[in-house]
Amino acid sequence: MSDHVPVVVTGLGVTSPLGGDVPTTWSAALAGTSGVATMTHEWVEKYDLPVTFAGELAVPAADVLPLPQRKRMDPSAQFAVIAAREAWADAGSPDVPGERIGSVIASGIGGVWTLLSSWDTLKESGARRVLPLTVPMLMPNSPAAYVSLEVGAKAGAHTPVSACASGAEAIGYGIEMIRSGRADVVVAGGTEAAIHALPLAAFAKMQALSTRNDDPQAASRPYDTERDGFVLGEGAGVLVLEREDHALARGATIYARLSGVGLSSDAYAIAPPDPTGAGQETAIRLALEDAGLTAGDIAHVNAHATSTPVGDGIEAAAIARAIGDQAVVSATKSMTGHLLGGAGALEAIFTVLALRDRLAPPTINVDSPEPDLPIDLVRDAPRELPAGDIAAINNAFGFGGHNVALVATSV
Repeated sequence: MSDHVPVVVTGLGVTSPLGGDVPTTWSAALAGTSGVATMTHEWVEKYDLPVTFAGELAVPAADVLPLPQRKRMDPSAQFAVIAAREAWADAGSPDVPGERIGSVIASGIGGVWTLLSSWDTLKESGARRVLPLTVPMLMPNSPAAYVSLEVGAKAGAHTPVSACASGAEAIGYGIEMIRSGRADVVVAGGTEAAIHALPLAAFAKMQALSTRNDDPQAASRPYDTERDGFVLGEGAGVLVLEREDHALARGATIYARLSGVGLSSDAYAIAPPDPTGAGQETAIRLALEDAGLTAGDIAHVNAHATSTPVGDGIEAAAIARAIGDQAVVSATKSMTGHLLGGAGALEAIFTVLALRDRLAPPTINVDSPEPDLPIDLVRDAPRELPAGDIAAINNAFGFGGHNVALVATSV
């Protein structure tokens, strides 16, 4: 094991296409439920979008937050606050001086709804009609700021922005805040609210999205030979991270340790990953080294696995080289869609819960697995994980060549 200050997870919070909280989301994931459905927004037809489905929240924010709060926050901040409230309560609302609490909430895109709707207001009604809180609502650090207000975090509020790796990078940043002594408790995670006509049109133009409009629940199919792109999702995942001795002293429930962080960058291209997967492999190896573990200690991997024709194969090869084939691999975006900046955090929560329950969630829609797949993919039903001390890895990769791997260990 490493000689770092041990960091543990004492609280979890989620709002996702599978459920409005952690128990509902996790149960749906273990059951192999898809959270993807046809969209009913009038703008889908108005703009003739080539993709008509997405993974929208199972419980709309309007059902949880009162209107006066929603009017002051972009949906990305609303989702983060909903998840953070659940995580903080789950951790027992720790009685900690604000100067020892941090907030690290990432977003891949930021307040896209606020930016575009405010632009519409300006064009249609003039400058006098633009909301005075437009800038605080659209800035990407708004969710981290709102979460810091929620929990009284004064040790720092931060917002890593690394596309689809953002949520995992935020957790890594939170771990480093505790290891360095800046905080005893950090509320960390990621959020995204980008199911809007413009991001959908732009991703579709890149040919990054599945166009399986006639069968949306089968559209996200990682490692399947018929995969044709990812499904855009929305939501947030938030974890309460805590110095282990601090958590033990107050009798907190501990889900798992977060023992290792690995980061790298491809320096290859602005959108596609390095086809060799070298950067991804490096991130995994660095996370193992940081945790003081070897590949043989890893029992489970929650893969990034977006269901794009190019990306999945590169990641599978990187996992095989860095870890081997003794670990089972889950690809949970098959059920949630891709939450972009929220994905790494939601999937880190899945990784922690898999260790707690000794169950790796299934990957759905893999009717025809890629031939010669060098990993042991969990399909259709959960797979039991071994008893005893085990570890798991969560991968998160993003446009721009950002690579993050997190190692969690059982307690």
